[in-house]
Amino acid sequence: MKKIIISLMVLIALSEYIPIRALSVEAHAERPEPAYAKWGRLAMETAKKKYPRAKILDYLHIGRERRQTTDIEKFKLWIEDEGKEFGLYIDIEFDSKTDRVIRINTRRSAN
Repeated sequence: MKKIIISLMVLIALSEYIPIRALSVEAHAERPEPAYAKWGRLAMETAKKKYPRAKILDYLHIGRERRQTTDIEKFKLWIEDEGKEFGLYIDIEFDSKTDRVIRINTRRSAN
């Protein structure tokens, strides 16, 4: 009986030091790239062309606007250029079937 009690006490003491995560086996799958990712890269390239010395501080995908034959991906980037921070909206209009870029519009936010 003493051996059982001692074994239980040792088991309880050891369980305090062994992390629960080490006992569970989980597979962490990589997240698939979102559909707007390539347009986001293009939005950042556009911002860098317009403001070559600027630093992109943040990035937001606003959403997609669907039209009859085209789609528009909308982004807002937060930029620091020459000590000033501002938002830059970038809309990329492209052909829905071929992904050919039709136009890219940029505008600074009013802040």
